[in-house]
Amino acid sequence: MTARPRGGWRRLTLLLVAALLATAVRAVAQAPDEEMRAALDGLGEAGFADKQAFAERLVASGHRSVRPLLEAWLDDRLYARADKRTVIVKAVDERLATYDLVDPLTLADAGTGAPAELTRIGTNNQLRRALRTALARFSFASPDKSVRLAAIRQMLPTLDAATVELLRHRATAETDADVQFEIATAIALAALDGDDVGARRAAVGTLSSRLSSDVRNRLAALLEKSDDGGYLEGDEEVRAAAAAAIAAIDGRRRIYEGIETLFFGVSLGSVLVLVAIGLAITFGVMGVINMAHGELMMLGAYTTYVVQTLLPEHVGASVLVAVPAAFVVSGAVGVVIERSIIRFLYGRPLETLLATFGVSLVLQQTVRSLFSANNRAVETPAWMSGAWQINGALAITYNRLFIVIFTLGVFALLLAVLKRTRVGLEIRAVSQNRAMARAMGIRSEWVDALTFGLGSGIAGVAGVALSQLTNVGPNLGQAYIIDSFMVVVFGGVGNLWGTLIGGMSLGIVNKILEPYAGAVLGKILVLVGLILFIQRRPRGLFPPTGRAAEGM
Repeated sequence: MTARPRGGWRRLTLLLVAALLATAVRAVAQAPDEEMRAALDGLGEAGFADKQAFAERLVASGHRSVRPLLEAWLDDRLYARADKRTVIVKAVDERLATYDLVDPLTLADAGTGAPAELTRIGTNNQLRRALRTALARFSFASPDKSVRLAAIRQMLPTLDAATVELLRHRATAETDADVQFEIATAIALAALDGDDVGARRAAVGTLSSRLSSDVRNRLAALLEKSDDGGYLEGDEEVRAAAAAAIAAIDGRRRIYEGIETLFFGVSLGSVLVLVAIGLAITFGVMGVINMAHGELMMLGAYTTYVVQTLLPEHVGASVLVAVPAAFVVSGAVGVVIERSIIRFLYGRPLETLLATFGVSLVLQQTVRSLFSANNRAVETPAWMSGAWQINGALAITYNRLFIVIFTLGVFALLLAVLKRTRVGLEIRAVSQNRAMARAMGIRSEWVDALTFGLGSGIAGVAGVALSQLTNVGPNLGQAYIIDSFMVVVFGGVGNLWGTLIGGMSLGIVNKILEPYAGAVLGKILVLVGLILFIQRRPRGLFPPTGRAAEGM
């Protein structure tokens, strides 16, 4: 019998020690959870004082379920089952036969339960204040700045003495300027309800630099009259300071509202440019009135929907994948349309209009047959959702901001292709002098197909962008075809810079007129103004060259 090597015994000993240590760690970790579980399951029969004590202990433990548990409790979604086990209800709705349940400690699914089998764990005003304070205290310990900001904003409607004291204590430890700003705002709002006149005057001075509508409304309340004819704010100097603060806030808000309107105009203009830039190529360079341009955009939007359906767990990446996919799909359809129909109708613009209108109807019916007539919702990626809150009066939505950047990128890329590649050189040569280009050996018929495919592909890319702003349906393109023709005619047929400037100009003017004239009347005024402009400058802002100019 051979002796076991000494190294083998050493390894076996180390493995046994490691296993014992792991078991001990798990036992230590499970002990607090078991204690917390027992306390949780006793909440259904506990008094309000015991519930408050449990909330304090929960926050002190730093358990990962603190936030969802307290939020569910405040939302009245914490229930006790018939077996005394405490659970979180995902959504309370009397119309539901059963509720989906979540374990409050592990946050895992806990099955379902009938409403009759569940008893809500009640609260009173004192307990709710304690829960809000406990949740805020836990949130203040978070390293995430957005969590701390959200906690302060959640506390604003209930600024009692305990909350203000918590905020004052946090102000001494807080290092982030934005969080300090919100804390100072909350403390000043609380001071407006105090008995100290000097503190109220100082609070009004602090709030005069805030732009939030909540702050503005709170200051306006100081100037309201009570039932006996007097002011709610008894001190005249405080009222005068509040009136001056409201005037200052309103003035600054008007400036930021103007900036926001300008941004919305630029974002609308970016959509118009993206929609019209493909039409500027086919209409301006080839002289073809393509009434199916909107349906090519629709194909791009449906391509986005299909890609997202194929990649349901990668919504953010699916939009990026959809851009080249939509370009290929719409571009290929455009080449087929040009080779099968358009190439027989060059020089006859009215016939191309009728033919492409028929093509648009065929494409719409094809989509209805494949996807039905119902609209399809395309999910917006997380990185395009939400808004960039610059201050209390100005917020910029990420989806529109990204579309502005995307439009400028597509415009720059298209300009580079037309100016710095052989394909672009041949397209420009055919558009300026077809006979000379053919004499130089350029196959004009293939250049025509490539040009139409390029314009159609860009229309598909525009459809990807539109899928992030509206529902995808068979009639998507019809809503933008007239606007795209307006942009091309206003900017100058076939001129890309004219399309960019024309689209941005029409978008900004539309958004400026909307608050005063409404959306419909504003668009009518823009159309009338465009007609008057074309009377003076029939060729638009930038007169076209090549075949388009010869046909005018």
